[in-house]
Amino acid sequence: MIEFERFELDNGLKVIFHKDITTPMAVVNTLYDVGARDESEEKTGFAHLFEHLMFGGSINIPDFDAPLQRAGGESNAFTSNDITNYYDVLPAQNLDTALWLESDRMLSLAFTDKSLEVQRQVVIEEFKQRYLNQPYGDVWLELRPLAYKKHPYKWATIGKDIKHIQDAKMEDVKAFFQKYYHPGNAILCVAGNFEFSYIKERVEYWFGNIPGKLKPARILPSEPIQKEFRELTLERNVPANAFYYAFKMASRKTMEYYVSDMISDALGREKSSRLYIRLKKELNLVSEIGAYITGSLDDGLLMISGKLNDGVSFEQVDVEIWKIIDEFVSREMSVVELERLNIKIRTAREFQDQGLLNRAMNLCHFELLGDAAGINEDLMVYQSITPKQMSTLGKSILKKKNCSVLRIKSTK
Repeated sequence: MIEFERFELDNGLKVIFHKDITTPMAVVNTLYDVGARDESEEKTGFAHLFEHLMFGGSINIPDFDAPLQRAGGESNAFTSNDITNYYDVLPAQNLDTALWLESDRMLSLAFTDKSLEVQRQVVIEEFKQRYLNQPYGDVWLELRPLAYKKHPYKWATIGKDIKHIQDAKMEDVKAFFQKYYHPGNAILCVAGNFEFSYIKERVEYWFGNIPGKLKPARILPSEPIQKEFRELTLERNVPANAFYYAFKMASRKTMEYYVSDMISDALGREKSSRLYIRLKKELNLVSEIGAYITGSLDDGLLMISGKLNDGVSFEQVDVEIWKIIDEFVSREMSVVELERLNIKIRTAREFQDQGLLNRAMNLCHFELLGDAAGINEDLMVYQSITPKQMSTLGKSILKKKNCSVLRIKSTK
């Protein structure tokens, strides 16, 4: 059981406090409810650009990292299609340093031409290095628009086109900041060995005077039900042929999400999974194989991906994958196999929850979903899943007309 307390400032900032008496460290985690799905299709990559800009200096602090490092701390951030998350880890006695830094960049970034230009070049270089010049780097740039036709999940977090960041104007950047980076669109979690009253007072001191704004409305185009099998084969200079099967699945707040996650575990999690045993162990068709879900807040994807062994054709693997899927949906799994899956999920969660930072991030994430208390109810939902639910949902989503396949053919 992860215990926490919460409060909300007058400006709309939601705050969660998690006490841990066992650690000398503190975590300050700030989740902004903005991701790549909130961008205009003509101006993509902005949420990720802000992940970098937020370290480029704020109104009173020209260098974000220097004060934090002097206080013995470190920080980082990540952007997804759904959220942007910033975190600071530092000795508990220096908590004020992190609160000062986070509140100042929430109040206002410096927005200098130099900072924009520096971070623009950093993002452009990252686009080239991670997505264009790396083996399999452009998989999601190609797979997303294959699987999604309307919803903004059809572009990756880095952006749809490098030109969008190259052409980003200062007024566009400022407008994006004003809309999304304010107390009403943020969730703050402070974790460490403190008293609730102290945290309440310090957060009020640092964040209370930041002007509040209404949370921006999110009206996104819904993705139409997929009614046809889609496939795309690309040639790339990569070490081995690779395949990516994407099946549409339900959004994060549904029971179907949990069942889909369990299905992906049964099919492709670890060496005891069905795909691994058949394709790698028994038939030796692949060097890698796995199944997972994208974890998206809106309708996501259940993925099956892997790499072929030399001399194996895509057609050979395709036949076997659909055989395994057919066996899975036509015969309910045993209660014993389901319990094994539950044990693995429970073990993974308990290991994850050992880290103070993970607890802080997860509390923010569940608060975004509706209630931070969900962090303690998640496992019960998984444990309530039945073999019949898995078989029934499997029949619904693991079908050809709900599938988009990307194949990367090696030119080596």
